[in-house]
Amino acid sequence: MTVTGRAICNPLDIEYRYQEVRFSGVVGGIDLGGARRSVHREAADPSIVRYGGRYLLFASMSRGFWYSENLIDWTYRPTDRLPPFDYAPDVREIDGALVISASRKNGNSPFFRSRDPLGDDFTQVSPGTFPFWDPSIFQDDDGRIYLYWGCDNVQPLYGVELDRDLTPIGEPTALVASDVSRRGWEQTGEDYVIPEPTTERERLTAQFMGTSPYLEGAWMTRVGARYYLQYAAPGTQWNTYADGYFTAESPLGPFTYSPHSPFSSKPGGFITGAGHGSTFQDEWGNWWHAATMRISTNDIFERRVGIFPAGFDDDGVLFCNQSFADYPFRVPDGPFDPWLQRQPEWMLLSYRAHTLASSAAAGHEPGLSVNEDVRNWWASDGPGVGEWLSVELEGERMVSAIQVNLADHALAELAPRLDEGADSGHTWRGIYPTHDAAEVQIEGSRDGADWTVLFDGSDTGEDRPHALIVLDEPRPLRFIRVTARALPFGGAFAVSGLRVFGRGAGSAPPPVAADAVRLDALTARLTWNAAAGAHGYNIRYGVSPDKLYRSWLVYDRTHLDVPSLNADQATWFAVDSFNENGVTLGQPTSIADGP
Repeated sequence: MTVTGRAICNPLDIEYRYQEVRFSGVVGGIDLGGARRSVHREAADPSIVRYGGRYLLFASMSRGFWYSENLIDWTYRPTDRLPPFDYAPDVREIDGALVISASRKNGNSPFFRSRDPLGDDFTQVSPGTFPFWDPSIFQDDDGRIYLYWGCDNVQPLYGVELDRDLTPIGEPTALVASDVSRRGWEQTGEDYVIPEPTTERERLTAQFMGTSPYLEGAWMTRVGARYYLQYAAPGTQWNTYADGYFTAESPLGPFTYSPHSPFSSKPGGFITGAGHGSTFQDEWGNWWHAATMRISTNDIFERRVGIFPAGFDDDGVLFCNQSFADYPFRVPDGPFDPWLQRQPEWMLLSYRAHTLASSAAAGHEPGLSVNEDVRNWWASDGPGVGEWLSVELEGERMVSAIQVNLADHALAELAPRLDEGADSGHTWRGIYPTHDAAEVQIEGSRDGADWTVLFDGSDTGEDRPHALIVLDEPRPLRFIRVTARALPFGGAFAVSGLRVFGRGAGSAPPPVAADAVRLDALTARLTWNAAAGAHGYNIRYGVSPDKLYRSWLVYDRTHLDVPSLNADQATWFAVDSFNENGVTLGQPTSIADGP
């Protein structure tokens, strides 16, 4: 069976809004080294529902929402009828209408309702009775309504039943708490290791943040008679940001932790992180999970949105298919098996390819656009309109798609200061109501001399910060060039990923033999032999050979420590090798006890 439909590529290519952030320099009484300012895009904590024949996407710091007919083409709809600066907006259908709430620590958190969101009919229907953070409202099959919330590195997640006026019935119930001694994936840090500070500011920031994980981002899903309470940990700024879940036989528990957690996890690849999201069904009944993907360079809250095929297996296990989750994949136009896309249709052709650019700012050389890391980028030396970046593949390849990922480089020097915003003490944040679209032209060539225009963004004027351009048919090309035609705030042309996809002319690499040894209750050490011609490896793992639902993609290495295990839980691993020609699946191996 072949999946048919149009292709997309994470992070979602939506018109992420620009915000201005002013850092006071003092957090929790600790002086972090003086005030500064940043202007960058952000959207995170996605809440997606299907309502009125459309998909609606609400995300933090967006001053509106997006809607889509097909999960592919998204249109931004601004609104001034919802609080613009309340984080983690939640949207669900309750009694045939949309109910929207968001996070507020100072003052009660209100609820809004809409029956015609595109008509901007949002109306406050309850001022709320208490403040909460990261809310998730849920209506059960019997019509009863529940609210879940929590975002803290000390407090648990809570739940309470609401009446029809959205007022709590009874006292809140503590539902789930963190347990880093038994759940490795809840540990904080990059690759689950807190990096050693290199500056005094980093040291003071680490002192303020602490080492305990944040439990946050609740979302409730009912399937059959089982309730799935999903939650995020350990922190949005880490590559290990992920979603796990508990199950229960009633909406307020008691809840039992699932050893298949985290079910949404993407610690490796071009863009990492897959926490604090929502689980929903499309018009054909296929399951999807939307989640937060991190950049966290201009600010820890610099983030994007990703969506992933998901589902519930025959044993009721909630899973996501996140193997090669930032490669293009097709959104099906009918029912489909989410595991059919375990191997990408198109492979990455541009990894560490030769690059040239019209200019380069210091520390932002063109090679940074092909190193598969969204957190660094090439930038032009000065205003970017007319500047260009090109990549030369190892040889002529059949190119099917090109993704151009734009970065925000030194925009605080150019963007005007905003008058409206919200002050949280250590930061002030405002959202730009409008900005100029980012428009690029993409050209291809077989010899580097004769160029053909493959895409011209100035034809539509659409803002495309993570544009995936799928060619009408594969073309033999060796050179790809992208040129800036228009840029927000007149800034530099900055590209974190010029990614070319298609198929090489050779063979996939040979299989690898992997060894997995348990170092402690939460950590396994994987080693494998280098496969000739491999660009990287995709590690799949889970509680049994037929449930390798989690994955971790790496480049240029033959070992990996995996500290995300659940204590006293059997774990199996498989290491797949890949290059521009395809993927060779590895055989599952069980974990062995270490010395």
